[in-house]
Amino acid sequence: MDFDSLIENKSGLGTAGIVVINKNQDIVSCMARIARFYKHESCGQCTPCREGSGWMWRILDRATKGETTLSDIDLLDDVTKQIEGHTICAFGEGSAWPVQGLLRHFRKEVDKKCSNDPLIKKKKDVPYLVDQHLLEKKNA
Repeated sequence: MDFDSLIENKSGLGTAGIVVINKNQDIVSCMARIARFYKHESCGQCTPCREGSGWMWRILDRATKGETTLSDIDLLDDVTKQIEGHTICAFGEGSAWPVQGLLRHFRKEVDKKCSNDPLIKKKKDVPYLVDQHLLEKKNA
């Protein structure tokens, strides 16, 4: 395992820290824990890192609970790209790369956690153009 061979496989050593995860573990839950670490350890000086690490952790935490939609996962991917290359130090990139790797290599597992799909997929008998939030009791 070296930098060049990992690049060929669309992976990398990033900060050269390696985490070995058993195949029996929930990869999304493990990544949420890693994202929580980065959120906690961010110095907060750079807005992309300070805010983005929190966003990544919150979205992944919700994903572990099955409270995300597929658009949330697309937002997660976008957040990683807003952090990468926009911080003073490499910590922000170090926090974004593991999440990018998760989405690149384990997207099917992440998508399985998305139980809050749009109304069309829930097969509800409501018009397509009705906003979902109008259907919630608290907004009725």
